[in-house]
Amino acid sequence: MKIKLNKLAADRHMEAENEEGGRIRMDGTRSIGGLEGGMSPMQLMLAAAGGCSTIDIIGILEKQRQDLKEIHVEVDGDRQKVSTYSEFKTIHMHYILKGELDPVKVEKAIELSVGKYCSVSKALEKTAKITTSFEIVENSFSR
Repeated sequence: MKIKLNKLAADRHMEAENEEGGRIRMDGTRSIGGLEGGMSPMQLMLAAAGGCSTIDIIGILEKQRQDLKEIHVEVDGDRQKVSTYSEFKTIHMHYILKGELDPVKVEKAIELSVGKYCSVSKALEKTAKITTSFEIVENSFSR
C-alpha cells in the first residue's frame, strides 16, 4: 500500500493519492496557516473509522440476507492532549440504516465490525474508547 502526498498552491493544503488514482484533499486549520480546503488529518482518521466499519457492516448484512437500502454514519471524536500531540480519548459512531432490517442482526454486524474486523477501529481503540449506536429509519434520507 502506497500513498503519495503533494502540497498544493499555498499554505498547508495537500492532496493525497493512492496507487489506483483515488484522491483526497487535506488541510490545516486557519489557526496554523491552513486554508481549510480539505479535512484535517485527525478528521480523516474519524472518516476512516466510519468508512472502514460501514464497508464491513454492508458485507455482513449482505451475508445475513438483510435488505439494506441505505446507510449513513455520524462519527464524533473527543481529543485529549498528550505531551506534544493529541489523541482521541473517545469516539462514538452512530449508524443510521434504512431497509427491511432485523435490529438484532444490525447490532451484531456493528459489533463484529468495530470489535473484530475494522482495522482502523482496532488501531484507534488503543487510545480511544469506541462506542456505537444505531437506528433503523423508514423515511428516505435527504442529504
